[in-house]
Amino acid sequence: MDEVATFYAGSGGLVAAIGAALDSAGLDRASLRPADLAPVDEFHIRGRAATLEIAEALGVTEQSHVLDLGSGLGGPARTLAEVRGATVTGVDLTHEFCEVATALSQWTGLADRTRFLAGDATATGLPETSFDASMTVHVAMNIADKPALYAEAFRLLRPGGRFVVYDVLQGEGGDVRYPVPWAADPSTSFLATPDEMRDLLRDAGFEIEDAVDSSEESLVWFQQVRARIEREGPPPVTFAAFLGESFAQMAANQVANLAERRIRTAMLTCVRPV
Repeated sequence: MDEVATFYAGSGGLVAAIGAALDSAGLDRASLRPADLAPVDEFHIRGRAATLEIAEALGVTEQSHVLDLGSGLGGPARTLAEVRGATVTGVDLTHEFCEVATALSQWTGLADRTRFLAGDATATGLPETSFDASMTVHVAMNIADKPALYAEAFRLLRPGGRFVVYDVLQGEGGDVRYPVPWAADPSTSFLATPDEMRDLLRDAGFEIEDAVDSSEESLVWFQQVRARIEREGPPPVTFAAFLGESFAQMAANQVANLAERRIRTAMLTCVRPV
């Protein structure tokens, strides 16, 4: 876990850096919406579009309390709060990410419906059956002990609640090309195959309601992002804000990994039986 935290941890000052980039682009922090921040806080393949699919799969309402395990900078949590009116608690290993997520929620007027706690997604210490729904978005790739992750998700979810997993999986095309946005090398990368993922979720007690492979859509998304940047230039702030100079190579490797079927993207919708 320490190595994973070190990979994502910056040198501090990420809130200030994001704020300065937004100011330079002429974006008023007092009127920001979650979509304005998507290029930096929706830190997963297919970005906000994938988060909206997750929101639909979760089926939550204004009365729902949702758990986001591995919440990062809080993009999915804020999107869920915005489009569904849900209250979302995020847990992330990286302290600075929680600080940034809290600030971004304040800037977007969603601080009353989101909160972010620094902690281990495999052992949160939160009360059992305290959430109506739960999600993980590109998280398990960094977690070797997946049984503990899914056992914790099961423990925290009320009976009948839905758990949506959107993750990068090991493909049939061979070893992953590194670096990638979640790991500089194999030492902090723990990809499951699609079959292994299903078995892990069932072993934790979940029933799998639906499984959708989005790998082709993911490759198209990367191609569209690249074309848009070439046409319009980069957005005011991107993942490079915390991934640094290696981000360009990471993005290129992601495209190659998808094209060569070294990785897959999939969303699984699960239910804790009543």
